[in-house]
Amino acid sequence: MFLDFLFKNKKDNINNNMKETPIPVKKTNNATTKIKDDQTAVRKGELGEYKIDIQLSQLSKDYMYLSDLLIKNPKSSTGYSQIDHIIITPYGLFVIETKNYQGTIYGGKNKKTWLINGKFKMMNPLMQNYGHIQALKNFIEDKYQQYFISLVSFTKRCTFKIEEELRKINSNELVIYDVELTQFINRKVAVLKLQYKKPIFLKNDIETIYNSLLNANITDTAIRKQHIDIIKEKKNITDKKEIRNKCIVCQKPVSDKVKSFCLSNKKFKGKIYCFEHQKSL
Repeated sequence: MFLDFLFKNKKDNINNNMKETPIPVKKTNNATTKIKDDQTAVRKGELGEYKIDIQLSQLSKDYMYLSDLLIKNPKSSTGYSQIDHIIITPYGLFVIETKNYQGTIYGGKNKKTWLINGKFKMMNPLMQNYGHIQALKNFIEDKYQQYFISLVSFTKRCTFKIEEELRKINSNELVIYDVELTQFINRKVAVLKLQYKKPIFLKNDIETIYNSLLNANITDTAIRKQHIDIIKEKKNITDKKEIRNKCIVCQKPVSDKVKSFCLSNKKFKGKIYCFEHQKSL
């Protein structure tokens, strides 16, 4: 009944926002607050979350889940980690990081940055989710900490060009499309059932983990806003740096080494050129 109530509220919010000009949105499940400036991003982002919520509501009744947690993380630049979804099953803890990009995603498990369309950088989402998992471990008992599974979910607006391992169900770090969420969770649980023979977590274990994480969730709107503001400021700094590191002709990103070479060479008159356009001068 509790999950049905949350799901109904989410559906009503989506329908209302699609009819009217979006305004800062408050989501009441787990007392979360999100502020989104771009109206198109609001619609697309909420529709993506809506699709995730539909799938979460269809999972086994033996599972419990939490959405949009903000917890303390001293190792984070903001001092906090914001986690999109956590699903607690009898066979493992699924931590889900959702992404809403359009284009071709290039990446590998151990690469610090991934690329969108071969040009635009993003932090490796698996490393980002690893940080979230490490932060979550501070709030649950040691005996539960080895059973995390990391899922990074992208919308179908993108195409993957990533290492094959990240799409194989045996991996504990998986990159999926949002429409595959239920499928991958059910398949992963089936694999874990064969591995462990009987459930790792009983009903009381699941409830204990759920309550521990729920109690760790920070609901203070001022802290949540501060967390978001710091992230936005960091993104703005990164964006400005990337603009300065682009070829003046084709706008293709260049490395710091290429930038330094161009700026130190009088031939280029203080302008930055990629390797191909350096040859054409």
